[in-house]
Amino acid sequence: MVTRRTAENAGYDASHIQVLKGLEAVRKRPGMYIGGTGSDGLSHLLWELIDNAVDEAAAGHADRVEVTFHRDRSIEVADNGRGIPIGLKDKGRTALEVVFTELHAGGKFGSGAYASSGGLHGVGASVVNALATKLVVEVDRDGATWRLGFSERLPGRFESDGSFVPTSTLEKVKGIRRGTSGTRVRFWPDTDIFDPDAAIEYAAVRERIARMCFLVPGLKVRLVDKRPGAAAEPEEFVSKAGLADFVDYLSVGENLTDVIRLAGSGTFTEKIAQGGAMVAIERECTVELSMRWVKGYEPVVVSFVNTIPTTEGGTHVAGFERAMTRVVNDVLLNDLRKLAKLAKEGKDKAGKDDIQEGLVAALKVTLPEPQFRGQTKEELGTPGVQTIVYDVVKAGFTSWINGDGRKTHVSAVRDKVANAIINRVTSKQQLENKRKAANLGSAGMPDKLYDSRQHGLDSELIIVEGDSAAGPAKQGRNSETQAVLPIRGKIVNAGKATVKQVLDNVEAQAIFTAIGAGQGKEFDLDLARYGRIIILCDADVDGSHIRCLLLTLFHRYMRPMLDAGRIFAAQPPLFTTKVGGETYRAWSDAERDRIVAELTKGNRKAENIQWSRFKGLGEMEVAELAETALDSGTRILKRMTVVDAESAARAADLFEVLMGNDVNRRRDFLLANSKFIDPDALDV
Repeated sequence: MVTRRTAENAGYDASHIQVLKGLEAVRKRPGMYIGGTGSDGLSHLLWELIDNAVDEAAAGHADRVEVTFHRDRSIEVADNGRGIPIGLKDKGRTALEVVFTELHAGGKFGSGAYASSGGLHGVGASVVNALATKLVVEVDRDGATWRLGFSERLPGRFESDGSFVPTSTLEKVKGIRRGTSGTRVRFWPDTDIFDPDAAIEYAAVRERIARMCFLVPGLKVRLVDKRPGAAAEPEEFVSKAGLADFVDYLSVGENLTDVIRLAGSGTFTEKIAQGGAMVAIERECTVELSMRWVKGYEPVVVSFVNTIPTTEGGTHVAGFERAMTRVVNDVLLNDLRKLAKLAKEGKDKAGKDDIQEGLVAALKVTLPEPQFRGQTKEELGTPGVQTIVYDVVKAGFTSWINGDGRKTHVSAVRDKVANAIINRVTSKQQLENKRKAANLGSAGMPDKLYDSRQHGLDSELIIVEGDSAAGPAKQGRNSETQAVLPIRGKIVNAGKATVKQVLDNVEAQAIFTAIGAGQGKEFDLDLARYGRIIILCDADVDGSHIRCLLLTLFHRYMRPMLDAGRIFAAQPPLFTTKVGGETYRAWSDAERDRIVAELTKGNRKAENIQWSRFKGLGEMEVAELAETALDSGTRILKRMTVVDAESAARAADLFEVLMGNDVNRRRDFLLANSKFIDPDALDV
């Protein structure tokens, strides 16, 4: 039986109901307005002021913004826009005071001052004041500079002696030339509100400013750091081509296409509150899109509403993705012979990830009073925008494919997306095969793997070059924790091969299976059967080539192993000699000569020192291989990094040119890179 408790018994009555006035709500629950009290929340205060300044530029009333980090840890944002209005608003207070002391007060609520805007729509300026101990605003307007200070959110005037006089009257600082206008806001964050380690990072501000300039072509933004120890000189940012420049800025590696620029507009209807009733009004939305494909694989898609980055996407991004998927499948890949086999199985349709492989895109929509999901406005929620973006992108991208774009670029995108589909289908099949193999236990391991009895972080997989080296390595290893996997010949060049070619390669498949953590995007470091991978190759050109190919494979398909520092290259010696019962080893000609010089300081002659040179690991005795490459107490290993792997990929390609079967490619390389060949003397 449920007993109803009275309000009196529950200790809950009218006295418990609080009404937060003015800016109290912001200080009570700052996370509702700026997302939190860490560095992101603190930075959000600055973003609001920058957004307000950029809104002036986007509306065509400003072309310069300056952001300054001051020595006293305050931050200032200045613009040459119209200047915040200084006329009386209500109860003897100026509009300037109202903007900084009242929530939801500003010129962005359909008053006609802004056709579109960013920021917190009238909440931003007052939120900055609410979370600052001190704030000073200067406005250039009506032939004078006017100033209003705020101390603990109260308006007033700061005297020369540092004292504060509460007042709503603006201070007239000086007279200026008629027609000059602008706003400067300087604030000191309240450290009691924010976390002790919260900070506004210069690099983050720099990145934000650079992006803003791409959104408002012609806007010049200056960044100044006056803090003690600041290394950066003042920087200026400006963009002329807008989003097209942004895509250039974001593109990494070799480009597959030129920048594709699409634009258009449309209208939609939404209901808003007017005079206590919901009224349907027509809104206009403009769409700008710049994009290109690069030869890499990682997608970079950024989106904006007016001048605000929408890191969580929203309805505009949904419209973009839907249009791209429709056009790619219906137009770009229509009846493509390359996908005919998959079409019979119903697996030939491109998905979002296939299309965005290597895609760099910047999308911006401009509309009045956008609806966002969440106060910090990281995701657009206005429903009508999706259809407009869809129509603009669908029409523009279709035109690019059907004639506006260069045929070679269209073909390159078609091949890239088709390969992505093929690779995805193949990878999925490979994953299914891997799961089936896992159910077989040890029978699912490569036949040539000499496995260790233990697995985990303390175990090692030693990849050796050829069966001749596998024998001594197997005998000299610690079979408790060391596994040996021989590979025959040169494995596939993962830097140039398709995913299907890599997965079909027997040697690469053996490595994936032995490590047991998958490959590519499916790779899971926590599932790796070994804590370290050691590459053990001959100290010759062929060995170097194989090492480069292995590193390229790890870089492209098992990158987390490299990032975690778990890939090593063994360093077996080139030379060995025994003098006076002591063994000496050298890893290079220079080191051998240095040892000889040391040993011949007495009466010993250099010609009496007999050096053995190892042509391959198979020539080394078991004990010697164990001591120099397998025993953790005596061997020398080199930890391989991502930089090493990237260099290896370039080297592997060069090996392919110089040692491969393509004679014409090798000839062209030699002619282009030799300083000692007279091309006119060659019969080529």
